[in-house]
Amino acid sequence: MILFMKRILITGKHSFIGNALIHHLTEYHTETISLRNTSWQSEDFGRFDSIVHAAGIAHDSTKNADRELYFAVNSQLAYDAALKAKHDGANQFIFLSSSIVYGKSAPIGQKKIITRDTPVSPESWYGESKVRAEEMLNTLNDDGFKVCILRCPMMYGKDCKGNYPLLSKIARSLPVFPKVHNVRSMLYVKNFAEFVRLMIENDERGVFWPQNREYSDTSGLVKMIAEVHGRRILLLPGCELPLKVFAHVSGMVNKAFGSLAYDMSLSDYREDYRLYDLRWSIENTEKL
Repeated sequence: MILFMKRILITGKHSFIGNALIHHLTEYHTETISLRNTSWQSEDFGRFDSIVHAAGIAHDSTKNADRELYFAVNSQLAYDAALKAKHDGANQFIFLSSSIVYGKSAPIGQKKIITRDTPVSPESWYGESKVRAEEMLNTLNDDGFKVCILRCPMMYGKDCKGNYPLLSKIARSLPVFPKVHNVRSMLYVKNFAEFVRLMIENDERGVFWPQNREYSDTSGLVKMIAEVHGRRILLLPGCELPLKVFAHVSGMVNKAFGSLAYDMSLSDYREDYRLYDLRWSIENTEKL
């Protein structure tokens, strides 16, 4: 008996997310492609059942000079790739969106829990470009071409970029850190990869909100990372008020200690994709 093997194309060659997907989606025939030049336009996307679009600009900015680039890469390029996929005969397009479509973190001391009814409210070119991409992609969605949008929270794992490496560096070097309780949704990259596998296997379409089984908080995360490295870090209470004052000077305070989380029920799926708990994921990420 000959078994049918799905063929998957991942955009964003050599990226953190692309590499994680390649290592996880071993039951499929998987290829990666770069969209940095125009050579991809001559490829036949119809050879693939699903396109996972992981290419894009992931950092945040409100600088006017960056607006054109964000919309060119995160919006128009995603749409162009999906349009080609549809025209070539692919069945599914999986787009990596972000929780940034709901705006920034709540100010320190406040909570921001996102539900299915929470409207998008981007506050940066990054967020606006992701919202625009979703709108454009949804115009291509029909019975013959399924658009699947994943609004991922902060993703982390071995060799990741962004905020997590900074927290890891702090945990491995500082003797003390502020003790502030906040609520953050995070997504370990191997849990994410399993979620993508289920999206492909079940031929899904629509909007999804994957996250870890547990919430995180910044102070607890820094302490956990330090413990993994055999270090003790003292969490100092009483820091919330001075941090609130400093938040008026630097936006980094709310970014680090503010809350931004999905309601846990929003992230439930009919099959379990959360293969690894928070502690295991931190230990695995911090392995040398």
